[in-house]
Amino acid sequence: MRRLWSYLARYRKRYLAGCLCLIATASLAMSIPVLLKWAVDSIQASPDAASGARTAGFYAALVIGIALVQGVVRTFSRFVIFNVGRDVEYDLRNDLFRHLERLPWEFYQSRPTGDLMSRLVNDISAVRMLLGPGVLNVLNTPVYYLYAVSIMVSIDPLLTFAALTPYPIMLFLVKRYSRRLMEGTLRVQEGLADMSTLIQENVSGIHVVKAYVREQREVERFRDMNVRFRDVALELGKARGMIAPVIRSVSALGILVVLWLGGRHVAQGMLTIGDLVAFIGYLHLLAWPTMALGWMLSILQRGRAAMQRLEELFAVAPAIADPPGVATPDRATATVPAGGAPEHDVARPNGHAVQASGSENGHGEARPVSRVERGEIELRGVSFTYPGARTPALADVDVHVPAGATVAIVGRAGAGKTSLLHLLPRLFDPTTGVVRIDGRDVREYALADLRRAIAFVPQDPFLFSTSIRANVAFARPELEQADEGDALLREAAQWAAVAGEIGTFPRGYDTMVGERGITLSGGQKQRVTLARALLAEAPILVLDDALSSVDTQTEERILQALEERRRGRTCILVAHRLSTVQDADLILVLDEGRIVERGDHATLLARGGLYAELFQRQRLTTELEAI
Repeated sequence: MRRLWSYLARYRKRYLAGCLCLIATASLAMSIPVLLKWAVDSIQASPDAASGARTAGFYAALVIGIALVQGVVRTFSRFVIFNVGRDVEYDLRNDLFRHLERLPWEFYQSRPTGDLMSRLVNDISAVRMLLGPGVLNVLNTPVYYLYAVSIMVSIDPLLTFAALTPYPIMLFLVKRYSRRLMEGTLRVQEGLADMSTLIQENVSGIHVVKAYVREQREVERFRDMNVRFRDVALELGKARGMIAPVIRSVSALGILVVLWLGGRHVAQGMLTIGDLVAFIGYLHLLAWPTMALGWMLSILQRGRAAMQRLEELFAVAPAIADPPGVATPDRATATVPAGGAPEHDVARPNGHAVQASGSENGHGEARPVSRVERGEIELRGVSFTYPGARTPALADVDVHVPAGATVAIVGRAGAGKTSLLHLLPRLFDPTTGVVRIDGRDVREYALADLRRAIAFVPQDPFLFSTSIRANVAFARPELEQADEGDALLREAAQWAAVAGEIGTFPRGYDTMVGERGITLSGGQKQRVTLARALLAEAPILVLDDALSSVDTQTEERILQALEERRRGRTCILVAHRLSTVQDADLILVLDEGRIVERGDHATLLARGGLYAELFQRQRLTTELEAI
């Protein structure tokens, strides 16, 4: 709950204004029983009926006027405090989403999407209820009790003590149920998260569900989960439902005591009838704050449970972050050292690591880091093991890729090809060793600068549920609406050999592709993601089996187009079709996380190793398919 104080501090002036309005509302409300007392006593003392009527009319007008003013002030207090709750909800949701965007890929591999959605929507809404209606009643209840009890004591201390005697019993019972409410609320919110996950998975994978005729099974899974959620929700409802009757009973018991004992005091001349009317009026004013106590407790426990679940996300520290002292692009522009780019040794065909200059100047201070410009890549002694895994995905990898070169990576499934690519934009950091780009450790770059320099086409193409135009222009959103951007966007689609098919769609580039691009074929999705990468114009282009879903003729067209497009760029190409990589400057063959062969196509075939084996196997497969 400590995190909430930082949000509340932003709006402390508005909370103060709302608090003052609540005090004013309470003050106006507390004046009405006094007016009723004066009215009753004055009417009793009136010499005739006409005088009594005038007195009643006067006090009635006063009560109506005060009630109207109270209504206006009361409305304003709610407007101020409820709006603060909405503003905190807005800030909290933005901050949580920003935090989620900074978390590494590893985090999302172990977190269901539905659970995160539930926390971003349901839990934050529960916090908003805590900071809006919850805070209002937390402030309102003590003010009403302080006012009313003080006045009631001044009227009759003994009657006040007798009227409030049952209240400690109520507080004891409410406190007893508070833990049960907290635990029940947590279970309900976790159940909502589980249901959200199941719904999200079924909606996203509906084509798989239908293909395997599993609709009824999924319906049964949802029914079972829904039954468990209903039972948990009913249990929580019972706990909440027991609080309200207890509080009502205590309030009714207090009024019963007042009528009995207060009537005796009036009969004994210790109180006037007006005093008794006022006393009952104040006890009546305490009825709603007392009733709201149970509802407020429920909101408090729900908000605490929700904030506890949100804190679990905020507590996850980004494992991959900008290095200390490196200025990010939105705060400052990094500068190039006076000596310019460091000198490097000439690349050797065997790919051994080259010596690069350090990251500190002669005074031992961190040197300013420039943006990636040339695209030279070096991996030295790199090993990587996925969190929780025992077997390393990469082991002692040494690679050097000159700027502007095209390097292909091949190997059996699970050899570590994609793992190697993920180290370049720091989706993961190596367990040991160093990855350098342009002679500098990638951990010295601001993440934004590093990742802007790498146009990445993943193995599993992902498109957002928006237009083709917006998806292609994702890396450069300024081109989405600009007139000159349309020509660049169409050119990128042309390079990716998808422009012709986009032209056949009724709305062309404004065609909506559906969730994850479901309305496009696998090959079309791959080519749209390729167009997105080409439009980014990054110095490094990474293609992770990006042409696996296109036919060989289309693949040939794309490779021919890329031959010119990738000039001046460093290109890292992973492919299962070895025909795709034959023209690469260097081919790396991975097996069980190690580079077992390296060289060009002709050299590797002549060597007769794993590459030659894979090539011959694919050629035989192609010939058999042609028969």
